[in-house]
Amino acid sequence: MKRYAAALVCLVAAGTLLTAAGCGSRGKEGTAEAQQVVKGTVMEHVGSGAIPDLVEAVGTVKARNVAQLAARIPGTVTAVYVREGDRVAKGKLLLTLEAAETVAGAAGAQASVTEAERGLDEAKARKKLADVTFERYQKLYAEQAVTRQEFDSRQTEKDVASQGVARAEARLAQVREGAKAAGTLAGYSRVSAPISGIVTAKPADVGMTVFPGAHLMTVEEEGHYRLEVAAPESLRGKVRTGETVPVTIDGIEGTLAGRVGEVVPAVDPASRTFTAKLDVAAKGLRSGVYGRASFAAGSRSGIMVPRSAVVVRGALTSVWAVDRGNIARMRLVKTGRALGDKVEILSGLSDGERIVVSGIERVTDGARIE
Repeated sequence: MKRYAAALVCLVAAGTLLTAAGCGSRGKEGTAEAQQVVKGTVMEHVGSGAIPDLVEAVGTVKARNVAQLAARIPGTVTAVYVREGDRVAKGKLLLTLEAAETVAGAAGAQASVTEAERGLDEAKARKKLADVTFERYQKLYAEQAVTRQEFDSRQTEKDVASQGVARAEARLAQVREGAKAAGTLAGYSRVSAPISGIVTAKPADVGMTVFPGAHLMTVEEEGHYRLEVAAPESLRGKVRTGETVPVTIDGIEGTLAGRVGEVVPAVDPASRTFTAKLDVAAKGLRSGVYGRASFAAGSRSGIMVPRSAVVVRGALTSVWAVDRGNIARMRLVKTGRALGDKVEILSGLSDGERIVVSGIERVTDGARIE
């Protein structure tokens, strides 16, 4: 019995020694981990500064120049040479119409021009004969070979012939203008692109009967787009032509610079907003895309840090804060609005603290930063 008790005491003592040895080993590992040195990082002191208070306005991207092509004469679509998405050059033939009445009218007007030209030739011939006859009678009258009445008759014929030429010239000018108008109407049967761009709509199809005002096609100029946003009434007078504001467009990464090109002063009484048009340029822009513009409406004090300093892991957002002993500690923070390459920190950091802004992928909690 005594031997059993002695063996049990020895086992307990051995277990105690092993436990102590294990604790000592973990302590050494923790110390080694705390003393890990990380080089090649960049630190920065944080501080409060003025942060612009932005008001967001949403809108739609539209082409600056849009050609809405409509029928100007009644007719039937006989051919369509483009499809939606095709790029067209200025002057390219897009579609043709069959308008028999208009074409016939143009032909009749041209025939009237020919008739008026012949009438003018006849009037000039009569005038020439009247002039020659008058000169002959004028000499005879000077020689007293004809009476005064005969001389006056030839002079009257000369004046009437001159007026006939004038009437024929006026008639010719009139029918020429009519023919020009008729020819212009006949030309409306061929619809060409007024600008270079891309075809975005083509409701007209072959065989369709159209009337004046019917929508045939839409061509939008490429490379010149505007974001038209509905700005709140509170910004009226604060949005000025020529200023640059940050713009984000769905489907395009990053923040774009939008230049205010036009401000519509009228306020919509239903939505209490006014329209601001911002010129934007980016590859891949298309009309109809959703976009947002941020207008400055004052400023407030806050802390901004570089985007590169913020670590996002799931629902947790943190930065690597460095204490006076150059030891890095993970600090949970709450972020606010992003402005360019900076992010607003709402809570978790104070003025004067240091954070790692570059090389954060090499930093671990408790590491020494050099």
